[in-house]
Amino acid sequence: MMLGSFNLVGCQPAQSSASLKHLAPAGAQQAGPTAGADSLLLTPVPAVAELPDTLRLAIAQLGTDLGPAAAELRPEVLAQACVGYLTLHPTGRIERAGRLAVADMDLPNTTERLWVIDLVQRKVLHRSLVAHGQGSGHLRARHFSNVEQSACTSLGFYRTSGTYGGVHGYSRRLLGLDKGQNTNAFDRYVVLHAADYAGPEYVRQHGHLGYSRGCPALPPAQYKQIISALPAGSLLLLSGPGLASRWLDGAAAGRRFARRGWR
Repeated sequence: MMLGSFNLVGCQPAQSSASLKHLAPAGAQQAGPTAGADSLLLTPVPAVAELPDTLRLAIAQLGTDLGPAAAELRPEVLAQACVGYLTLHPTGRIERAGRLAVADMDLPNTTERLWVIDLVQRKVLHRSLVAHGQGSGHLRARHFSNVEQSACTSLGFYRTSGTYGGVHGYSRRLLGLDKGQNTNAFDRYVVLHAADYAGPEYVRQHGHLGYSRGCPALPPAQYKQIISALPAGSLLLLSGPGLASRWLDGAAAGRRFARRGWR
């Protein structure tokens, strides 16, 4: 839903504490961060540690095979998503083989920065715009929090859960898998849902997307297909500056890939 007027609490800056001065006031959608915070220079993504060469090459080949639809999906972010998938699947925390979604929240919200990928068929099933929380910034998400009423996006890996009919219609619950980073997602009602402010028409009118209370809100024209493509037990990664996850285990991912590939 669109952000109402309430105090923002607990937003951690992605870079330095000085960047907090760019945080938009609660309820003041038109007042975003300064141009410096919305620089088009992307934050470098650290390489996943201990990633075997065989898996590194397989991820690079996957990126090539995904074709033009994944041209703006940074290789390092794709690697994060793939490593998380390979590390999490054997634990039973995710159950849908060969399916993942990844959003690069460091990209401007005017970019289609969400991808739903079939790893086995090696193709992009869906690509779309996705909104971030108002507490996270204006054009780009720069501040993140797991705290209730922060109105911030929470970085990390999520397991998709059941669907329900809410205020925004057909919606899907999300369960955070990164302790301290997104594990309050269920209590914060962070879900996949549609929003008029998350579509291309809103961008044409305002020059940027609107903001949620922390949900990765989707365009009305695509949300049903995307939610249906991520049935319960699927993996979603919200990547961004400062992402740290125990599931980014290159060695464990390499062992799993050697045994089973992407299945």
